[in-house]
Amino acid sequence: MKIFLAQQNYHIGNFEANTQKIITAIQQAKHSGGDMIVFSELCVCGYPPRDFLYFNDFINKCNQAINTIKQHADGIAVLIGAPSVNPLPRGKDLYNSAWFLADKEVAQVFHKTCLPTYDVFDEDRYFEPASQWELLLYKGKKIAVTICEDIWNLGNNPLYTVCPMDKLTLQNPDLMINLSASPFDYTHDKDREAIVKANVQRYNIPVFYCNTIGSQTEIVFDGASLVFDKNANLCARLKSFEEDLQGFTLLDDGSIDSSILIPHDQLPGQELTPLQLDEKLNIPLIYEALVLGIKDYFSKMGFSKAILGSSGGIDSAVVLALACEALGSSNVTAVLMPSPFSTGHSVSDAERLSKNLQNPYHVIPIREIYNSITGTLEPLFAGLPFNVAEENIQSRTRGNLLMAIANKFGYILLNTSNKSELATGYGTLYGDMAGGLAVLGDCYKLQIYELAKYINRKNEVIPNHILIKPPSAELRPGQKDSDSLPDYSILDKILYQYIELSKGPDEIKALGFEATLVDRILKLVNVNEYKRNQFCPIIRISHKSFGIGRRVPIVAKYLS
Repeated sequence: MKIFLAQQNYHIGNFEANTQKIITAIQQAKHSGGDMIVFSELCVCGYPPRDFLYFNDFINKCNQAINTIKQHADGIAVLIGAPSVNPLPRGKDLYNSAWFLADKEVAQVFHKTCLPTYDVFDEDRYFEPASQWELLLYKGKKIAVTICEDIWNLGNNPLYTVCPMDKLTLQNPDLMINLSASPFDYTHDKDREAIVKANVQRYNIPVFYCNTIGSQTEIVFDGASLVFDKNANLCARLKSFEEDLQGFTLLDDGSIDSSILIPHDQLPGQELTPLQLDEKLNIPLIYEALVLGIKDYFSKMGFSKAILGSSGGIDSAVVLALACEALGSSNVTAVLMPSPFSTGHSVSDAERLSKNLQNPYHVIPIREIYNSITGTLEPLFAGLPFNVAEENIQSRTRGNLLMAIANKFGYILLNTSNKSELATGYGTLYGDMAGGLAVLGDCYKLQIYELAKYINRKNEVIPNHILIKPPSAELRPGQKDSDSLPDYSILDKILYQYIELSKGPDEIKALGFEATLVDRILKLVNVNEYKRNQFCPIIRISHKSFGIGRRVPIVAKYLS
C-alpha cells in the first residue's frame, strides 16, 4: 500500500483555498499511484479555529468542504481533519475528528480522545472526547487512526485517563496513522522524533505522522512530518517550515520500502526540556520560525508592507533583517527617529544596516516634537526632576509617528521588544510596545545576539558595532540597560527558570542565584503583567511564551 503524507500550510477559515490545496495534493498522489493520502489535524478549517467553532456557519462550511473533497476520493482513499457534530444530547457539540473518505463517500469518522488544555491549547473548551475506538480497515490493513494525542500521551500522561492507542492495540492494528498539529518550539525538534519512535517501540507497528506547517498569528507549525517502520527505523522526515508531499510504500510484512531509510541520531525516549537557558540552541530553526511567522502573518492578513523603528540597536536590527527576508527588502521601511539623547552612532549604524539590506529608510528627528511636548507640560512639571515621564515622551512620540506612517500607507508596524524587556516591564506602553506583531517577544536578549550572529554567518549584514556596543534605550544622557536591569547573562537565566520552567523563588535561589536579585526580578515580572496584557501578538518560539500560552492574573499578591 502506497501512503502519501501531505504537509500543508492552511489559512484558518479560508475554506476555498484550503479545499483547493487538499484537492491538488489528492490529484498529485493519485497520479503517482497512491492508495491513500493523509492530511493534518483540522486541515479543512485550519488549526486552531478557536471560537469560530461556535458559529454554525463555520461548521456548515466545514461540511460543505468535506462534500467537495470526497468527490475526489475515487481510486484513492483520503484522511482529512475536520470538526464533526456530536449527535448525543450530552457533552460538547463537536468532536475533533479524522474523516476517512473513499469511493466518494464518508466511510468512517474517528474522534480525538485526549484533548490538550495546556499552554496554547484549549481543546476541552470546544470538543467532546471520544468514548469509542475502532480500527480502519483498508486494503487488508488494520489501521489505528489517532489525532495528535498518542504521539505525546504514550498511555502514561496523568492528564488523561484513557489512552486510545492502548484501546486500539487490543484489536491488533498493523500500523498507526497520526494527524497532527504540533507547534514549533526550539526545544522540540529531537524530542518529537524521540516520542514518535517511542510509540513505535511500545506498539511494535509503523507510524505515519503528518504534521501541519505555517504560522497562525502567534503559533508556528514546523511540519517535519515523520515515518518510522515497525523496527523504529526513521524512514522519512519531511521538510521543516515548508510544504511537502511524499509517498511511502508499506510492504506486506509491515515494513517500509528500505530504499527510503534515512540515517538519524540516537534519540532519547522522552521529551526533553533544558534545565538552563541555552541561548545557542537551535538558532537556525528559530530563524526559520520567525521568518515564517512574519511571512504568514502578512500574507494571511492581506498585507504586504511593514514598517519599524530602527534605533541602531540589536533588537530592531534583527527584526529588520528578518522582515526583509520574509517580505522582501523593498517592502520593509525603517524609520530612524533620533532624540536629543541619541548618540551619533545610533543613526549611522541604522543607516548602514538599511544600506546593507537595501530597504527604504527615513530619518525623522523628534527633538522639536519632544521640546514642544515638554514645553506644553512645563507649567505642570515645573520644579520636578527629569524622570521616566520625559523618557516615555520620546518613546511615545516615536510610536505616534510610526503608527501615522503605517496608517497613511497601509503598513503593519512590527514591534521590536524582546522577552527580557517584556518580562521586566522595560518598555513603554503606547510607545516602543506599539505594533501589530511582536517578532522577538519570545526571544531572550541572549538569543537575539545569537540570531544576529547567524544572520551575519556569510557576510556582515548587521554592522558589527551594533553587536558589540552596550545596549541602551538612549532616553537620557549616557543611559544603558544595565542601569535598570541586571546583566542579561544572569537576568535571562533567572527568567527562564521562572517563566519556562515555572519554578518558584525558593527553587530558583537553590540553584545558586543571589536571593535579593531573584526577589527583585520576579517582582518585576509580576507587577508588569498589566503591560503585557495590552501587548500585541508574539511569535511563539519557546514552550512558554507570553500571551495565550501564559495566563496569570494582573491583580495578584504572589511575589509582589
